[in-house]
Amino acid sequence: MSKNSKREPEVILRDHIFDGIREYDQKLPNWWLFTLYFAIVGFILLWFAYYQLPLGLKSDTERIEAKIAKIDQKREALLEAMVSSLSNESLQEMSQKPENAEAGKAIFETKCLACHGPDLTAKMGTIQLPGVSLVDEEWLHGSEPLKIMEIVTNGSPNIEKGMIAWKTQLSPTDIALVVSYILSKQPKN
Repeated sequence: MSKNSKREPEVILRDHIFDGIREYDQKLPNWWLFTLYFAIVGFILLWFAYYQLPLGLKSDTERIEAKIAKIDQKREALLEAMVSSLSNESLQEMSQKPENAEAGKAIFETKCLACHGPDLTAKMGTIQLPGVSLVDEEWLHGSEPLKIMEIVTNGSPNIEKGMIAWKTQLSPTDIALVVSYILSKQPKN
C-alpha cells in the first residue's frame, strides 16, 4: 500500500435476516416519521400559543389569584352577614353557653395564648406578654361584645403595638366563639 492511498472504513452489517427483512439497513416507515414531525411541530405551535400569544389563557398564578379573590369575597360576605345578624346581646347569650365557651377556649389556646396568656391577663408568671389583659376593667378600644369582635376580626387600629387581624386565619364562627370565650371570663359574668 502506498502512503497516499486511504482505506475506506468498511461498514460491516451483521448477517441478520428475520422474516425476509434485513436489519440495520432499513429506513423508518413514513407514517412513523410523519407522526414524529407532526408531534414536534404541534408542540412548538402549542407552546408558542400558550406562552407567547394573549389568547385569554391565564397563567397558573393568575388563576390561583382569581380563586383566592373569590374565596376572600365569600369570606367577607359571610362575615358581614354574620356581624349584621349579631348584636351585643346575642354575643352575651353565646358566652353563657358552656359549649360555646369551651369551643372558643380551644381556639383561644391555639391562636391567642402566646400574647394574652392562659388566664387572659397577658402575664405568664412574672413575665409581661405582648398582649393586653382581657379580664380587667380597662379596655383600649371598647368593651362591648361587637367592639371586641371587630378588634379580633380586623386587628387593632395601632398595628405596630396592637393585635393582628384574624379574619384571614379564622372563620367568622371561630371569631364569634373566641369572643364568647373572652366574654365568659369577664368579671361581670
